[in-house]
Amino acid sequence: MSELEKMLNGSVYNCQCKALEKLREEASILLRHFNNEPNSDLRHEILVNLGIKVPLDSCIIPPLDMSYGNHLSIGNQSYINSGALILDNGLVNIGSHVMIGPRVQIYTASHALDADRRIAGDEVAKPVTINDKAWIGGGAIILPGVTIGEGAVIGAGSVVTKDVASYDRVAGNPARSIIK
Repeated sequence: MSELEKMLNGSVYNCQCKALEKLREEASILLRHFNNEPNSDLRHEILVNLGIKVPLDSCIIPPLDMSYGNHLSIGNQSYINSGALILDNGLVNIGSHVMIGPRVQIYTASHALDADRRIAGDEVAKPVTINDKAWIGGGAIILPGVTIGEGAVIGAGSVVTKDVASYDRVAGNPARSIIK
């Protein structure tokens, strides 16, 4: 099994392998074009060429930074504001009518806690899901393996370390429900 296959199925993989490095470099080139392209139709075409599943009625504002690009799926009429960082080593599924504020970070990669394993490149990718109608406030950080329920609201600057229930409101570090 290749390191890419291991990465996508949630097994431990070596993030330092040359094949993954090449994929990251290719994504970086396309993202540089996306981030410098003034025409929104051409930006959409670049995203599709990168492998992102994004409908025409959704919008991603540059700059955008990603690991691979082709592990991201976005639903209809969703909006990702400027400065998003999406480490899409694992799958990132964003539903329809989702609003993502500026400078939001979505991580799927989780490094080994053991220093020797981490130095050797051991990593695991855990998918992130953001369901329909969710709102992620600016500067929020979504950690690997998190699912955000439909209609949930994440406060600006929050660090989301665990799943968020549908229509819950969370804020803080770590993010906690603020509904009383």
